[in-house]
Amino acid sequence: MDLIPRYNVAHKLEKRSLLIAINCIAALSIFFFGYDQGMMGGVNGAPNYYRDHMHFGHPSEKDGTPVIDDELLQGGIVSIYYVGTLVGCLVGGWFGDKYGRIKTIALGAAWAVIGATLQTSAMNPTWMIFARLINGWGTGILNAIVPVWATETAEHKSRGQFVAIEFTLNIFGVVVAYWLEYACHFYKGGNGSFVWRFPIAFQIVPLIFLFAIVWIFPESPRWLVKVGREEEGRYILGRLRGETGEDLGRAEAEFQDIRNIAELERKTASRTSYWSMFTGRGSGKLHIGRRVQLVVWLQIMQEWIGIAGVTIYAPTIFRTAGISQKDVQWISGLNTITYMLSTLICVFTLDRIGRRWTLYWGSVVQGLSMALAGGLTTAGQSHPEGSASARAYSSGAVAMIFLFTATFGATWLTVPWLYPAEIFPLEVRAKGNAWGVVGWSVGNGWLTLLCPVMFKAIKENTYYVFAAANVITIPMVWALYPESNQRTLEEMNLVFAADSIWNWDAERNFKILKEQNPELVQAAQRGHSALDPETGLPIRSGTARNMSLDVHGMETVEEKQTFKHDFASGLGRDIEVSVGVLFDGWEKLAAE
Repeated sequence: MDLIPRYNVAHKLEKRSLLIAINCIAALSIFFFGYDQGMMGGVNGAPNYYRDHMHFGHPSEKDGTPVIDDELLQGGIVSIYYVGTLVGCLVGGWFGDKYGRIKTIALGAAWAVIGATLQTSAMNPTWMIFARLINGWGTGILNAIVPVWATETAEHKSRGQFVAIEFTLNIFGVVVAYWLEYACHFYKGGNGSFVWRFPIAFQIVPLIFLFAIVWIFPESPRWLVKVGREEEGRYILGRLRGETGEDLGRAEAEFQDIRNIAELERKTASRTSYWSMFTGRGSGKLHIGRRVQLVVWLQIMQEWIGIAGVTIYAPTIFRTAGISQKDVQWISGLNTITYMLSTLICVFTLDRIGRRWTLYWGSVVQGLSMALAGGLTTAGQSHPEGSASARAYSSGAVAMIFLFTATFGATWLTVPWLYPAEIFPLEVRAKGNAWGVVGWSVGNGWLTLLCPVMFKAIKENTYYVFAAANVITIPMVWALYPESNQRTLEEMNLVFAADSIWNWDAERNFKILKEQNPELVQAAQRGHSALDPETGLPIRSGTARNMSLDVHGMETVEEKQTFKHDFASGLGRDIEVSVGVLFDGWEKLAAE
């Protein structure tokens, strides 16, 4: 393949080894993301930072505990980062759909290096605010494109596993940040600027490495097909899936599905701007507006169930639970280790029980943990400080925070990042994933700004707010979020073809489409070859291509069938379906 440079690893690696290599690079970006989040927890506790440079607090004369004089400034410095990620993800989504996944990753890494450098050298609040804004922009670009690149190269049967492994590295970044800052606090008694400047500067190392190495990795085959570079896309897909033995024909079958769905999307969706996506205008039966709302709110709820507060304000949370200042930092670090190890549970369960059940059990355990943490903290504070009863209740509250964090790592950490990269059409997949990052930015920015205020105003009752948010997510996921597990990226267009917003209608409609059109986007899933065994050429039907998801957009080509479609209300109606046998093995249908 002369069109792909010789130094590209796709020429030397194939199948699982190539997938692992791609996911290692994706994990490096995710590691930076985790490190950057976990870093601020320790930075906020450095006296030279909050007293001498940012001027929002002072150490307590009693035990050196940070006393925050300006909660809004503290929260603002942290949360402005998420304004940057919001802008960055929109830029990254547009850039990624236009110029490709690899160039976008390189752009995000370079931009984040600039932001990290400015943060390292910050001398006052204004400087730090602008630096974090720029750094957030780079993070937003990476977060918008890396999950898309990873899911577009992975197989649908193991997509969740690979992304879950990447997020183990994400929390490893949080672990490294906490323990590096813990070690730095021993330097000069924790009073110098090195205590907070070095941890900020440390993130520059993986970013430079990411920028340098990503150029030798293959572009997403789906993006290549979308922009008309089909020969390159077919070659990379062949290297990812294999071309010999049992793998013969798999790449070609998936390639034909991608080609067909790309053309179908171009005919179905007439507008692909961010505003059109948000409003759903011009998307026809793709219902892109609905998908945007789902991913935005899933990410907002991911933060409001409590993890944003635990990750960034862990020292504050443990102090609220009655832990002494000298123990807060190492307990916070130990919590991050538990957090990281718990992500391995998701590696083995996500593709087995699915996205919805993963969120269900996570919400139940997390909600109970937060409610108990609030109750135990209140009970501990009703006893004399330092008494055996107070210590016992405080230990119980800390255990509940550990349980919450571990459960989140096994459930809600991965799904809200994986789901947006799975459900959007190829034509706007990077932009669609960017909408997920918008939700994450809004949820994180909103919560990190309010967390210091809430902990000061309502103290341990903040835990009950998080518990309530977990309860809300259960009916929300049950009613509105279709399952994406074990479905190809191309099949998700059929899942969202129903006009109803309810999950049960989407699943019923999807089942009908599959029953009436057994060959529709299933060649890759069933492992059937799209090649004629005698000629070795792609199997094509004799009819002209006439693809559309619009129920009014298909006319009878060969046959008509009538079937009954029962809605959730229990009412039924006869629907006439026009079924056409399509070019490239596709059949067309229309439901009215």
